[in-house]
Amino acid sequence: MKYSIALVPGDGIGPEVSSWAVNVLDALGDKFGHTFNYVELLAGGCAIDRYGQPLPADTLEAAKQCDALLLGAVGGPQWENLPGELRPERALLGLRAGLGVFANLRPASLLPQLAGACPLKDDVLKASNPEGKPSFDLLIVRELTGGIYFGQRGRKGSGKDEAAFDTEMYARWEIERLLRVAYEAAAKRRKKLCVVDKANVMESSRLWREVAQAISSEYKDIETSFLYVDNCAMQLIRAPGQFDVIATSNIFGDILSDEASVISGSIGMLASASLGAADDLPAKNGRVMGMYEPIHGSAPDIAGKDLANPLAMILSGAMMLRYSFGLEKEACAIEAAVSAVLDKGFRTKDIASRDSALCGEKIVGTREMGTAVLKELE
Repeated sequence: MKYSIALVPGDGIGPEVSSWAVNVLDALGDKFGHTFNYVELLAGGCAIDRYGQPLPADTLEAAKQCDALLLGAVGGPQWENLPGELRPERALLGLRAGLGVFANLRPASLLPQLAGACPLKDDVLKASNPEGKPSFDLLIVRELTGGIYFGQRGRKGSGKDEAAFDTEMYARWEIERLLRVAYEAAAKRRKKLCVVDKANVMESSRLWREVAQAISSEYKDIETSFLYVDNCAMQLIRAPGQFDVIATSNIFGDILSDEASVISGSIGMLASASLGAADDLPAKNGRVMGMYEPIHGSAPDIAGKDLANPLAMILSGAMMLRYSFGLEKEACAIEAAVSAVLDKGFRTKDIASRDSALCGEKIVGTREMGTAVLKELE
């Protein structure tokens, strides 16, 4: 089978980690008889430097013609003083909106090999895990194309009276379609859904809760619960094992998933999938457009130093195979290769245990970690 992939390496460590995702996908294609054709596109800071805008129209149009999009990272300090509409991050918002990918799936789990990199005590992890193990496995389903990141914004007044505003707004249909993705995900997992909001203060959150209460009756086999976002942030630290699927708004999901990445060992381990209509997910026949990226940023301080962890980018490629192309066996092969590499003690610095030498871990760079994954696919 042949698949076309829009490849957006981006800025900072994006090109480094993207190259290893491509290497892994190509090795997998050779092994399973698939051909992946890449259309490399510019977006983010590098597009600003060349075209004066973070998301050229040609980039978005070319991405729409591909089967899926794989993105490294965007941003960097050299573009921080630009006006908001010209910042590299606007490319992410434009791609998400332009491709219609409204549901962001961010799995977060503590792999047994990375227990030493988790800042939480084993007793805390065991107490909230249904099986009494020092681990957790949750999925954050974040609304991606609405809310405060897409609402009306601006400034008014001047001098001491100058003020800035960003508006949080959600339509009922936006909330409902996101929640249905979350419920369908929960149905395939442990059948628990926690809707996170700030309904005691925010009117938009009250609508989230009303919609969830209304459609929960359609999913009677799913246990539905509600938490305020500040309580959820605390509960992720106090008892992460209590969660199965978390559904929430754009800004809350952004913050909570970063928190979840820390207790998973490192933000360098978390992949993500941004998807549209949920009817055919994962893809069974045909192809479903999706945008796949690690949740870490561009990390300009380590760019080009062979220090970046490529695993989140590689695992994002696995999510692409699963959700957009329906290649479950191939996705599992990548995940198994990553697990095998970790079993052998390979660690980039961000996922090293506190006592890595005592644990027999081998601290490696980007290239060696990527090469180790490739060897497992041979």
